Amino acid sequence: MLQEKISADLKGAMKAGKSFDVGVLRMLVSALNNKRIEKRGKGFADTLSNEEVIEVVRKEAKKRKEAIEAYLAGQREDLMAQEQRELVFLQQYLPAALSSAEVERVIDSVLAANPGVTHKEFGKLMGEAMKHLRGKADASTISEILKKKLGNPSMSLG
Repeated sequence: MLQEKISADLKGAMKAGKSFDVGVLRMLVSALNNKRIEKRGKGFADTLSNEEVIEVVRKEAKKRKEAIEAYLAGQREDLMAQEQRELVFLQQYLPAALSSAEVERVIDSVLAANPGVTHKEFGKLMGEAMKHLRGKADASTISEILKKKLGNPSMSLG
């Protein structure tokens, strides 16, 4: 299980004196513990499935991406570099993302299964695409490709 790998990596990083790795892994373990507590509060068992662990890692990676954008806008290259380094570190715990071509194939099949659907029904199509691609591709990438396929790449769908 991924959670056990993360715990083992934390122990290994502590023994090796890798302070950066220890810091990122402690943050990740904390986020996982928060997810467990959240589940327990909702009346579920507090063990996390591999999918839930991956979801937590994705959320943490997304936070890093957002911070990178903010630091870039604020011209804080020093802080941006730290966030990029953490993002790269976190990505080792995520499954490989599908290529744009693979995402396009899935979207093509979703469009084929929903003939005659227009850009006005973007939300429905996005939901269908996410059923097949959740955890395998970034939602913004899926959205961008779907908009392109619908023939209106500049439309704004908040």
